[in-house]
Amino acid sequence: MNIKHFVNMTSRAWAVPILSNLHAGIAGRQAPLLAATGASRTAFAQSMDHLIEIGLLERNPGYGHPLRPEFRLTQRGISAAALAHKIQNLSAAEDRALLRKSWTLPVLTSLHRPRHFNDIKRNLHTITDRALSQSLKSMEQRDWVERHVDDPARPPRSLYRAVNTGGLISQVTASDIHFTS
Repeated sequence: MNIKHFVNMTSRAWAVPILSNLHAGIAGRQAPLLAATGASRTAFAQSMDHLIEIGLLERNPGYGHPLRPEFRLTQRGISAAALAHKIQNLSAAEDRALLRKSWTLPVLTSLHRPRHFNDIKRNLHTITDRALSQSLKSMEQRDWVERHVDDPARPPRSLYRAVNTGGLISQVTASDIHFTS
């Protein structure tokens, strides 16, 4: 998967949990998926619409009542769901809120090896300085990212690397995500 597609996929909070649950065999109807993810109805509906729009999910054309539609993974969605399931299995339940933040997974993927701030930003073309800074800080607080400041350098430069759960997620995603355009 291309990094741009990965950024787009993870831009909705509940996209990764939805894909992971579909991969795990949860029925592709709204009620079971909603219960499995714990999302609000509005956020869930927005994430489902987004996944359909980017081509990872589709409505099952031969099933169901219009008010109780069934969804299924597309061919592209099958590989995305497998990756989402690996990510979900690596994180503890209390870490899932951090995973739902839009830049957490792309930043971790970029940190498959230690990088400077500008190198991360270069990999994630559309991220702003503020969003990257906030994402790194929230992952530092959770001990998913470690920051080392090179004081002798002028100006001092920070080097970031994924550690602990962040390191595991980074290794898993880096093997499936490509940074070429």
